Order: sequence, then C-alpha cells, then structure tokens
Amino acid sequence: MKRALALLSFGICAGSPYFPIGAAEPAKADPTKGEGIANKTCAACHGADGNSPTPANPKLAGQIPEYLHKQLVNFKPAAGKKAERENPIMAGMAASLSAEDMRNVAAYYATQPAKPGAARNRDALTLGRKIWRGGDIVKGLPACAGCHGAGGAGVPALYPRLAGQYAGYTEAQLKAFRSGDRSNDANKMMQGIAAKMSDLEILAVADYIAGLR
Repeated sequence: MKRALALLSFGICAGSPYFPIGAAEPAKADPTKGEGIANKTCAACHGADGNSPTPANPKLAGQIPEYLHKQLVNFKPAAGKKAERENPIMAGMAASLSAEDMRNVAAYYATQPAKPGAARNRDALTLGRKIWRGGDIVKGLPACAGCHGAGGAGVPALYPRLAGQYAGYTEAQLKAFRSGDRSNDANKMMQGIAAKMSDLEILAVADYIAGLR
C-alpha cells in the first residue's frame, strides 16, 4: 500500500511502486513466448497455468503482470549488489531469464484464470474480515481493501492481486515483512504494516484472503 500493503492495504494509493516516473515504456510483452518459458522453467513449482499445486509456492495465475515482473527482477542481483528479494530457489530460476523473458512470462501468467481458494479457519474469519475491510484505527492498521480492492483483485500496475492466494503463503510473506527477512516493498509499506500485526491477525487476514474471489 502506499501507506498500504503490498500484501495488505492502506487507504492512500499514490504512485506506482513498480516503474519509476519518467521511465521509458518497455517493449510490449508476448504471452505466447512467456508460455514456453513458464512450461520449461516455472511449471514444476507454480503449475503450467500458474495455479500452484502446493501452498509452499504462490499462485501466479491472474496476477498483475507488473507485480510479477518486479518480483522476478528483485530475485536477480544487480549492479554488484545482492538481490532485493533473497530466495535461493528463485534466484536460480530467475538467473537464466532475460529482461524480455521476465516480461513475457509475467504477461503469460497474468492471462491465466486463477482457481479459487477457500478459507479454512472459520473462527478467524470475523477478525480477518474486519482488518481487510476496515483495518484497526487503534493500531494504525489501514484496511487492506483500500489498495487491493474489496474482492482482492488488486490494482493494475500498483498493487498485486491477493484473492484466492494460499493462506500459508500469505502468512509466511507477512511474517517475513514483519521480521525484515523480506524487504522489497516500496517505501517499506508492507514492513511497517506487518510490524503492527500479531500472529493471530496475520493468520486471520491470510485465511480471509484465501476465500476471496
């Protein structure tokens, strides 16, 4: 979020965290070429159509392409510096991809229909719904829906789609933002929000997200 989550949301949505203002527009991506890359490099973990078969790996189908592209870029070291998002498996996968490859595979997965998920912890749904829709004024938590949309569809080129994502994956990412193990969020937005969330709140929101469609 910009004061919002890149995995939860805030109420003030200004400026894209994916492309710098004034940057030259990249060449148009080719989903067909991206499909070939996905089948060769990504399908084993994320599924050929981006609907990952296991909660350990995120669903990519239907995701906003700018967000997917940014994550791939962040997994690669640049200008002699370590990768912004460190993950040994993804670092290996992204290493062989060119800038064009990354745009193409992101475009391909964005065109694939996302299979719906399901909330499993009904006892936590009330809390998850509360934070998603209205945040927590006392704790300074903004409503997730403020940037990711009421239904979790996200905002193109601004904030990622969350609806239907595996609860386990979302929980792990929020905790990573909270601990600082993940820090590739724009202006430390996610880190700041996640830092205010308890384990119970993270679990509740993650489960609520899984049931959105």
